[in-house]
Amino acid sequence: MALRPHWKGYLKLSLVTCPVQMMPATSENEKVRFHTLNRETQNRVVSHYVDSVTGKEVKDEDEVKGYQRGENEYVILEDEELENVALDSTKTIDIEVFAPRDGVDWVWLDTPYYLSPDDPVGQEAFSVIRDAMAAENMVGISRLVISRRERAVMLEPRGKGIVLWTLRYGDEVRNADTYFERVDDEAADSEMMPLVQQLIKKQTQHWSPTMVSDPVQDKLLDIIDAKKKQMKKPSRAKPKAGEKQQPAQSNVINIMDALRKSVEAENRPGRR
Repeated sequence: MALRPHWKGYLKLSLVTCPVQMMPATSENEKVRFHTLNRETQNRVVSHYVDSVTGKEVKDEDEVKGYQRGENEYVILEDEELENVALDSTKTIDIEVFAPRDGVDWVWLDTPYYLSPDDPVGQEAFSVIRDAMAAENMVGISRLVISRRERAVMLEPRGKGIVLWTLRYGDEVRNADTYFERVDDEAADSEMMPLVQQLIKKQTQHWSPTMVSDPVQDKLLDIIDAKKKQMKKPSRAKPKAGEKQQPAQSNVINIMDALRKSVEAENRPGRR
């Protein structure tokens, strides 16, 4: 089943324009999802908006956006007013400025999309913009309305296409210095460094998506599969009355010893 584009419009650089389409680069469709049910009837439970004062259900046509300016006082904005904001960026990605790729820190990147030509006629213009950015190691900065909200976006050439990243707003990114100020300025211990470097070298692998697999997802699927087969898992035995549980062993050990043991374990025969 072909996926429908998340957005269609035009990519523009000065007088060069080409039709493009945008697809989400990530998906959560494979995640295990649950519905909320009525335990007694096993019917799905649905939610409704209700008036916080009268308790009565609010019809869809009576819902409206409001900006709070005081206690129980709001500025009402109609859908038409929201839709008319920044109309120029609803259908056109007009590259306004370029920046070195390594100058955009990862913390600004939000959601990735794949941008590709939407018409064979625009292939050449798309390729020229993509390849010129790649040759200069530059990314394009523009704006785009997504879900009624104008977002700053970054266009990064990637292979035969372009990855469009939505960027976080300036007030959304916190200053790292505030959180790292309590970290000591002292250099790392010169005796520990070679040990850690050995561990890093020994445990280095090429990147693979299996490194970020979701064990919780797998366990949920196992539980669901077991329930489908009406299999009951034995419950874990509880300690008898008066029986004392063994206290957990302390994990507090000397860091130097831990590093040495880690290196020794990695260097044993049979280890990769």
